[in-house]
Amino acid sequence: MADDAVTQDGAGAPDQLERLWTPYRMAYIRGEERPSSEDAEQCPFCRIPGLPDEEGLVVHRGDTAYVVLNLFPYAAGHLMVCPYRHIPDYTDTSVEEAAEIAALTKRAMTVLRSVSNAEGFNLGMNQGQAGGAGIRAHLHQHVVPRWLGDANFMPIIGRTKTMPQLLGETRRLLADAWA
Repeated sequence: MADDAVTQDGAGAPDQLERLWTPYRMAYIRGEERPSSEDAEQCPFCRIPGLPDEEGLVVHRGDTAYVVLNLFPYAAGHLMVCPYRHIPDYTDTSVEEAAEIAALTKRAMTVLRSVSNAEGFNLGMNQGQAGGAGIRAHLHQHVVPRWLGDANFMPIIGRTKTMPQLLGETRRLLADAWA
């Protein structure tokens, strides 16, 4: 076997990168706990409001919607704004829900800037299977903080994939700043 065909741990082509394993993401990759639109009892976004804030990673609770850290973040501080009501589509929101989702999204951006000096944001709602929604049954607005070079240089120059701050610590910092 040629040297370039030798694989790391017997699988795939070697890429010279260090690995920081994130086995907690397997539940996400496998699609576990993705409820059907009829199954509110199995919906994580319906269960979270019934948990203590620390356990559910809730940053703020509003009247019709709440803000929660993403359990599988794209970046440290990745928040989601979720209506309490189990609805799948943005067009299903009431006037009050749509207004509060917008207001909480704006506040999330302000808080993330103050806590982490975020330089930009990705905002979005993935609607339906074709739209890439991981949990299609319960509407949620992503608020992903971004920084220049935040995901570019570590694998290339540092030969390392980074791990974000622990979720509990991030939740505490954001919840304190929200108040």
